[in-house]
Amino acid sequence: MPLGPDRDEFVGNRCESDGLEESTSDNDQGSHRHELLCRESSCHLPERWHVLGLGQAMVDFSGVVDNDFLHRLELEKGTRKVVNHEERGRILRAMDGRSYMAAAGGSLSNSLVALARLGGQSIGGPVLNVAMAGSVGSDPLGGFYRSKLRRANVNFLSEPVKDGTTGTVIVLTTPDAQRTMLSYQGTSSRVNYDPSLASLISKTSILIIEGYLFEFPDTIKTITMACEEARRCGAFVAITASDVTCIEKHYDDFWNIMANYADIVFTNSDEARTFCDFSSKESPVSAARYLSHFVPYASVTDGPRGSYIGVKGEAVYIPPSPCVPVDTCGAGDAYASGILYGILRGIHDLRDMGNLAAKVASVVVSQQGTRLKVHDAIRLAESFAFHHESSIIFSDVGSDQISSL
Repeated sequence: MPLGPDRDEFVGNRCESDGLEESTSDNDQGSHRHELLCRESSCHLPERWHVLGLGQAMVDFSGVVDNDFLHRLELEKGTRKVVNHEERGRILRAMDGRSYMAAAGGSLSNSLVALARLGGQSIGGPVLNVAMAGSVGSDPLGGFYRSKLRRANVNFLSEPVKDGTTGTVIVLTTPDAQRTMLSYQGTSSRVNYDPSLASLISKTSILIIEGYLFEFPDTIKTITMACEEARRCGAFVAITASDVTCIEKHYDDFWNIMANYADIVFTNSDEARTFCDFSSKESPVSAARYLSHFVPYASVTDGPRGSYIGVKGEAVYIPPSPCVPVDTCGAGDAYASGILYGILRGIHDLRDMGNLAAKVASVVVSQQGTRLKVHDAIRLAESFAFHHESSIIFSDVGSDQISSL
């Protein structure tokens, strides 16, 4: 299976209407995108998925602006704001003539792309089949999102919402490196549980639920039903915490899913303390131990200080992998992909699994951008291959099957 290119974004220099008309530096970008979508719709999909992610599908726009630009649009620098359809259009029209980049963004997609690239060749096991389900509109941005993930060997399997608009995040960076973020949810906040999603989950070994979905009341039912189906079919369930504020607002919903369905939860130290209702003085190792009383495996990252994997009331310390940090955004997403890759490749030692994850995260931290590059993924997979002596992979990765970890 060929791997997609390293770059997951296009560079635009103008926006029309509300920004749904894509423009790129290549005149044939549109026809290439159409070719990819046609190829995607006609390709043969595998009978089973090693990993299925359920989360928000958002297109990220990012550009550099000056303070006057923010002032003209009455935007407060360095803040995060939810905008409506009209506000999004006004901001993107104001960017007309400026250079910007757009990417199939999101925390979950970062992890899925890394997994697909780590498992993109039969190194240490078969090629991994990776997919995502979520909600995109029938607009050009929805097609862009699907095609970009497909180029990275992540199949976006949900049908576009008719007449829907794809969610976006606009990131405006000023010369002082402060970022102003404007989020338009679009259809990304509506993820429905239907027979198609149920069928996908029944054919999945690992189901990953993105924590940001907990922000939307209508999706809690979908998450619950998806987890119930995963448990019924013996799939391994992973939950990402995503954000402290999200946890605080939806604390009970998170705990209901984690305590009843999750096999592993991925958090950073602040998120872990929030789940445990600990003060900032409590150590991440204490949080990892506490969480592991309720969830079989608790992954807690602590930045440059390393990470912990909690299990059965104990915690295994994972030292950081040496690197020169360039951009820490996406480190946690990469770490999660390393843990799940280790599970799928049959690594039975928690320290080996954690060291693998730390190495993947260090590679992403050492570069600009959140995506693990193809050549780095191949190099990492080759270095990890000795952990898996045969080509056997888990066909059903249920919690009882990794209890020996």
